[in-house]
Amino acid sequence: MRAGLRLAVDRFGDRLDHPATVHHINILSVIASESYTDFVGGLQKEIAESLSARPRKASQAYFAGKQLQTPEGPVPVTDQMATQIHRYLIKNDYIDDSDQITDVYYAAKADGTLAALHEDLVLYQAEVFGLIDSVYSDAALPKFEDGRKPKRNPLNDNFHKGAFQELWSRINRKAVYRVEFDTAELIQKCIGGLNRELRVTKLQYSVQMGIQSDQVTDEQLRDGTGFSITRNETVKAASARSSVKYDLLGKVSEATDLLRQTVAEILAGIEPAIFDQYRANPEHFISEAARLIKEQKAGHLIEQLVYDPIDERYDADIFTAAEIGQDFSRATERLKNHVFDYCITDSGVERAFVGELDTSAEVEVYAKLPRGFLIPTPVGDYNLDWAIVFGAGAVKHIYFVAETKGSMSSLALRDLERAKIDCAKKFFAKLAESNPTPKVRYGVADNYNKLMEIVTT
Repeated sequence: MRAGLRLAVDRFGDRLDHPATVHHINILSVIASESYTDFVGGLQKEIAESLSARPRKASQAYFAGKQLQTPEGPVPVTDQMATQIHRYLIKNDYIDDSDQITDVYYAAKADGTLAALHEDLVLYQAEVFGLIDSVYSDAALPKFEDGRKPKRNPLNDNFHKGAFQELWSRINRKAVYRVEFDTAELIQKCIGGLNRELRVTKLQYSVQMGIQSDQVTDEQLRDGTGFSITRNETVKAASARSSVKYDLLGKVSEATDLLRQTVAEILAGIEPAIFDQYRANPEHFISEAARLIKEQKAGHLIEQLVYDPIDERYDADIFTAAEIGQDFSRATERLKNHVFDYCITDSGVERAFVGELDTSAEVEVYAKLPRGFLIPTPVGDYNLDWAIVFGAGAVKHIYFVAETKGSMSSLALRDLERAKIDCAKKFFAKLAESNPTPKVRYGVADNYNKLMEIVTT
């Protein structure tokens, strides 16, 4: 039997496929001609068999030599990086003694509490975790929900409280943004950024010598343990000698969405010693130069960003739309101050945050904002986390919109996240110009104590 999935559309016939909401609106329901237990058991077995060819051990040898597919181009995993990844997994009990990925890793990933990577790997965080996830593990098999079980998470009386409706009326206004782009200023910022930070790794290769065991089994041949390494040497090349011709301007222009002429002016303006690194490793030079230019470009766009509120507003219907297809395995206990009876959390950080909000004597009412509530930014739409109303007289800022992050460290927050946070600050500053006092305050916190610091100062 072949099943098809039709994407949901709104009353105007437009597809509901926005990245922030597509997995919560477009739900595939399967009506099986067998018991739920038998169907799920058989499906998981089929998935396991189809994935059985994937590597099963997250060893140092597995990671070494792999390619991290970054937006700026492929980055090879060196022996040093492979060792750092393997040590990270061991240190945090994410693998067992046989290099099998443990349930601890998947639980931490689901809760958003994964330990921080080594500082040398933070830049490639998403790609490194993608590489780890490519290792097969029974613990990673998907869990299927029994849709026949009753599930309701209705809006309750808290949603209709005057205090929450007042906050909602202040933040539900839509806006557009405009940017006055100064190309000459951007070029100078990019030149300065490349001179300060562009460092290219010289090409290197590993030479390994080994001997085959006297008796080799089929299993040893499959998992690569039939040989033992007797010598390992890393050799660095002084420069890259290749017949391959690189379109330097074209590659950087494509990666940064800038004109070739603009890229040419940037590269022509950097110091000769910095540009000479191109000869040592052209691919790394291109990827690093593009990354640094994109950072400067994002920062420049945000500096010049101006929001203009429009008359259109978000309808309260986006709250009831959020009831559809929720994963109740991530639901909290029944709450007293939330606008829904239960809160569907995305991480352990959010679950702890809800627990403190719901028991706080200062909080009158709060809501986890629906995924359809978005702020437009030059680096993608931004979905905020929380809308909170504090009791009058309890804090300095009664109306608050909060973003929760697992870590407030600048290293842990990726450039994209930092850019969106900066845009949100400008958005709420603009809304505050037309709102009566008390103003809506926006901030980022990784726990309730940090939130209280913000609203009381």
